[in-house]
Amino acid sequence: MDIKDRFISYVKIDTQSDENSTSSPSTLKQLDLAKKLVDELQKLGISDAYLNKFGVVYAHIPANDETKDKIGFISHMDTSPDCSGADVTPRLIKSYDGNDIVLNSEENIILDTKTFPSLLENVSEDLIVTNGKTLLGADDKAGVAIIMTFLEKLLASDIKHGQISIAFTPDEEVGRGTEHFDIQEFDADYAYTVDGGDIHAIEYENFNAASAKVEIFGKSIHPGSAKDKMINSLLVAEEFNDLLPRDMIPSKTEGYQGFNHLCEIKGNVENTVMEYIIRNHSKELFKKQKNDFEIAKNILNHKYEYEIIKLTITDSYENMRPYIEKDPRSLNKVVETYKNLKIPYQFLPIRGGTDGATLTVKGLPTPNLGTGGYNYHGRYEYVSLNQMKQMVNILLELVK
Repeated sequence: MDIKDRFISYVKIDTQSDENSTSSPSTLKQLDLAKKLVDELQKLGISDAYLNKFGVVYAHIPANDETKDKIGFISHMDTSPDCSGADVTPRLIKSYDGNDIVLNSEENIILDTKTFPSLLENVSEDLIVTNGKTLLGADDKAGVAIIMTFLEKLLASDIKHGQISIAFTPDEEVGRGTEHFDIQEFDADYAYTVDGGDIHAIEYENFNAASAKVEIFGKSIHPGSAKDKMINSLLVAEEFNDLLPRDMIPSKTEGYQGFNHLCEIKGNVENTVMEYIIRNHSKELFKKQKNDFEIAKNILNHKYEYEIIKLTITDSYENMRPYIEKDPRSLNKVVETYKNLKIPYQFLPIRGGTDGATLTVKGLPTPNLGTGGYNYHGRYEYVSLNQMKQMVNILLELVK
């Protein structure tokens, strides 16, 4: 099947995950794509392809050269809860000309080059865009389509390769993509998530990550008689946030710079809850950021003379770089591949995390490769078909 048609068939299936669900997978509709993939894998002749009870698809192609490494490839099936993934209407733009793209004329939704300068890197490429009403789902159905197309081409070739291990996971977008991932069942020496953006970026380092929950307990008094009695938890929330470094927020950071991100605030006079995520590539600076929260809590508890702030910090995932550097086979292999194909590459830090980060820490080195997708998690998302096809060729070269 043509990679374009394969990708479009996947994005038309709504697989949005749910961060408030406790089931696995978090939404049953993710299984619609999972079952389709198992059927396609089996039709390719991969007889052991199956879907487990947690919504993970596993498959293996036996080695035809036992001297070669067992290499795995992973992509996730779910799409982000940040934007609707229902009734996705993709549109193909042949040989993009470098001008602004009108996604939806009725609502004046425009994918413009000023706001999204990456478009200018895709001139003359075939792009797939949204209709401005939903996300596209290139994150990570582009990765799924790339892997499936790679498998089809590999099985039709005479390429000598070791065992190929495949997994498609649910719930990556809600931080649970590896919750039920069985490394032993997957059975690879190392692996790659195909879940990045520009295919010229090789990613093997990511943020250390934590979440912080700040609960504030105010004192509600009738405002007419509140003098020297009321403590408004909403105003204390402002105080708390002001005690954190002001420039350490996502909109003022890039590259290796960490941030504190206030994701949600809910409250009233009596009680307010603030939800933060804390991110940094450096373990030392990450520790300092978490300590900044502790200092802010202590200052306000001292000021108000009771435990007005309750702080809970929970670590989420680690930077995979130190683990990859201890076992660099996966990184060396992909660098060799890019050099063989004479494709330019650069190492870029992930300003987030991937399933591969967690798997790496658990003992399966798993760098991240690109899909050709851009502007993930929103209506301005698009993907380059040219880059998707090129990544298929990269994977074919990589397993040789």
